[in-house]
Amino acid sequence: MSRAAGRTRAAAGRAPAGGRAAAWSALARRALPRTLRARLIAGLLVLLAVTCTGVGLATTTALDRFLVTRLDQQLADAGGRYAASLEHPLGGRPDEGSDTRAQADGTFGARLAGGRVTRCGVVDADADDLRGGNADDTVTLTAGDRRTLAALSPDGRARTVRLSALGPYRMRAVPGEDGDVLVTGLPLEPVEQTVHRQAAVEAVVFCVALVAAGSAGAVWVRLSLRPLRRVADTAQRVSELPLASGRVALSERAPDADPRTEVGRVGAALNRMLGHVEDSLGQRHAVEERLRAFAADASHELRTPVATVRGHAELALRHPGPVPAGVSRALERIQSESLRMGAIVDDLLLLARLDAGRPLAREQVDLTLLAVDCAADARAAGPGRRWRLELPEEPVTVAGDEHRLRQVVGNLLANARAHTPEGTTVTLRLDPPAAADGTVVLTVTDDGPGLPPGLGDAVFDRFVRGDRARSRTSGSTGLGLAIVRAVVTAHGGGVAVESRPGRTVFRVVLPGGPPAPQPPRLTHWGEPKAAVEGHPHG
Repeated sequence: MSRAAGRTRAAAGRAPAGGRAAAWSALARRALPRTLRARLIAGLLVLLAVTCTGVGLATTTALDRFLVTRLDQQLADAGGRYAASLEHPLGGRPDEGSDTRAQADGTFGARLAGGRVTRCGVVDADADDLRGGNADDTVTLTAGDRRTLAALSPDGRARTVRLSALGPYRMRAVPGEDGDVLVTGLPLEPVEQTVHRQAAVEAVVFCVALVAAGSAGAVWVRLSLRPLRRVADTAQRVSELPLASGRVALSERAPDADPRTEVGRVGAALNRMLGHVEDSLGQRHAVEERLRAFAADASHELRTPVATVRGHAELALRHPGPVPAGVSRALERIQSESLRMGAIVDDLLLLARLDAGRPLAREQVDLTLLAVDCAADARAAGPGRRWRLELPEEPVTVAGDEHRLRQVVGNLLANARAHTPEGTTVTLRLDPPAAADGTVVLTVTDDGPGLPPGLGDAVFDRFVRGDRARSRTSGSTGLGLAIVRAVVTAHGGGVAVESRPGRTVFRVVLPGGPPAPQPPRLTHWGEPKAAVEGHPHG
């Protein structure tokens, strides 16, 4: 097998482990508490559990050492008398027999001679005698047990030894009078039982303490975080206010603003921020009201002089006498520009009325017939493009203003005609009402070059143009799509655009029922937006 194949198999073998590690990591992140209250309570319980565990370990360790020390002291007091009594029975040494009977229940004794166990026994208090004598008769020691006893150093130090037949013992070996080694041991089982019982009691007590502390801590943390929750509720209510619709009064304030607390400082900062936002919104609203009023007044005032200029230019062009060619061309330019200015004034006046919330007409409009008329007008105005019309079998009607809806469709088709080359296919499609809510969707699709990158929904803003020099060669004012959005919004609908090279789709959605009144949309009328190079669609 090649090295490359081996590396491939090794990588394949490591991949599942890495995937499992990532899965476990994601599971651990999801299992961690997310809210601040849950984290505080979890942290409190973890710290308390660590503290209880440390206290439990310290107390059980201290108790174990204390009991083992007492056991070692008992071994030292007993010496090797019991082990010696195994070599000298009661019949020969009565004083030693008395010492043997005085030993604690379970005391182990053994005599080692020549590195091997010769005799051993265990005190049995119930028999009021000792089970001594031959090891085979009393205690069955394995070869490993015998080696363990033979390895004990006769230095008088207590050691823990585990025998297969007896369990854990604390044993002490001392030299005997006959050159032998006497081993005495006391069982560790009572010590271990006491330590285990102490650990069980502590575990129960600590569990009860954790439950009680967790419950009390949850109540305390909840009460402590109540000011922060009020601040968060205030921020939530402010975020739900319709600030974009013209409302500038921000009456919401955080109730906790005590600078001596952390939450109070947050609440005070939030209140100051809300005050600044309220002042800024009030100033912006006032400025936009003045700009809106100025636009409406200027549009009204300009209509008469523009019409007068156009009338005089038409009158001069009808002069029966000879007119120099240069003067005739100048009069024609004055007439065309006055017509253009009149269209701009009408568009500005319409937008000002829509911004002011002027109600539109409410009547049943046949969108099917309206689409047929607008498509015919577009075909006549742009014969160099391929115009397609897709309509449902049944007529589609909506409630609204027929004149303004006709203006919406006409502006979308004019926009496609103005910003696509000849030979482009433009499709006007009208879908039947949706079964769920009765909404009607009208789309205008072209296979032209598409919108320039980064433009997106900005095409619906006012005075957005593709020519940075603001050239008038294309005839675009930058208000056509702004009127589309304003009219559709006034009807309670929405408009959106999707574009990529070779496909641009403008989608208009209108409600099936009567149009809902819409609040005026605040829009800056001051400086026009920066132009965008390329395909403006505006």
